[in-house]
Amino acid sequence: MNTQQIIENKSVDYVPESERHGKSRSLFTLWFCTNIAPLAIVSGAIATETFHLNVISALTAIVAGHLFGGLFLALTSAQGPKTGIPQMVQSRAQFGRYGSLLVISFTTVIYLGFFISNISLSGRVINNVLPVIPVPLATIAGALLATLIGMIGYHFIHKINKVGAWVMGLALIAGLGVMLSQPLPGDFWQRGSFSAAGWFGTFCIGAVWQISFSPYTSDYSRYLPANVGIARPFIATWLGACGGTILAFVFGMMAVAVAPASDAMMAVRHATGGLGPVLMVLFLINIICHNSMNLYGAVLSLITAVQTFRPNWTPGAAVRVLCSGLVLLGSVMVALAASQNFVAFFINLILALISVLIPWSVINLIDFYYVNKQRYDVTAIFRADGGRYGLLNTQTLAVYFFGIIVQLPFIENAFFSGPYAKLIPGVDISWIISLVVTSVAYPLFHRKHRVMLAEVTQR
Repeated sequence: MNTQQIIENKSVDYVPESERHGKSRSLFTLWFCTNIAPLAIVSGAIATETFHLNVISALTAIVAGHLFGGLFLALTSAQGPKTGIPQMVQSRAQFGRYGSLLVISFTTVIYLGFFISNISLSGRVINNVLPVIPVPLATIAGALLATLIGMIGYHFIHKINKVGAWVMGLALIAGLGVMLSQPLPGDFWQRGSFSAAGWFGTFCIGAVWQISFSPYTSDYSRYLPANVGIARPFIATWLGACGGTILAFVFGMMAVAVAPASDAMMAVRHATGGLGPVLMVLFLINIICHNSMNLYGAVLSLITAVQTFRPNWTPGAAVRVLCSGLVLLGSVMVALAASQNFVAFFINLILALISVLIPWSVINLIDFYYVNKQRYDVTAIFRADGGRYGLLNTQTLAVYFFGIIVQLPFIENAFFSGPYAKLIPGVDISWIISLVVTSVAYPLFHRKHRVMLAEVTQR
């Protein structure tokens, strides 16, 4: 098998039908596995540790939040087989060729931020598991492994998550079995109580978790044959993303309820007994695999940004590999130079930027499913003048900015607190305001295009 066959030979160009293959069920294992991560464990623990919900209330809020947010992620994923292009390239159909650069810039920063944060985390976890390896060397090792997976690309990412879904899923189910097989604290079922604010806060965390993946979901479905339709990739993605994250959230929530500790991951180790060290190793592997997707998304976004100004350029595998190497080098330098305070600042910055994804997600879904009836002219998307989509769609950009601005009075993050941020104490409702307002505004003010042709032409 030659290198061309091992390494994905495409970057941001259209995948023709002759190169489409695979089954929709691969999306289930991909999104199931990638969502079983330490951050999901810690986030699940918030339901009982921060909002002080009882176990039943926490469970219902977690499930409801992810099932709702997962609808957005799955609807975005189902676009891939229809368009055959990465998500950020597709944004040109809504924002125009140059207008899409705004969203591309935001998503690139978010990808890079999570990549840097995760390689820092993987370095500390490797050092914790194998103290003989110093943190700087462990950080480099974790970054190299994630980059290697991302360089190989789409097919390998799917394959490694297909195996990981079974391993991680069974490991967490076994861990839950260990937790529930031991004598539970006397107040296990009575501890905490139901509160509307706590329940809704937990619901919001789950919903936003799912929506935040939307900018790169179709990147992992674009190789599926167009005839798989919408329903099958939607269901596979929805069940996989919701199933994996709900399992991880519930795992964290149960761990802190069974063995309360100052740290959720410490609670996991205590609550799962002898299985705890094994789970820590598996979580480390999962961090690295998940981080390869952050790298892959960042690289595709960067190439898309450059290709915007070079419309006749069709970059292949070599460009993607080179770009991956540059991202690796820059990210490792930042991770090694950054102090703990800087990393915390960077994570807060990324979490604040997620607010810009809500109006984008709404615009993307309404435009694809309602305005354009699941049809895009892919040839026009790649044209130098933007074709029927133009260079700058001012109406869409106006709606997008409006969707961001309406959030400001309700936002509360590390950098800004709006006057109505505490309307529901401890609960961020800004994303809901944006979702509703953008959903109403976009159908009213979008730029109308001519009716799309049923077929798309390969460039």
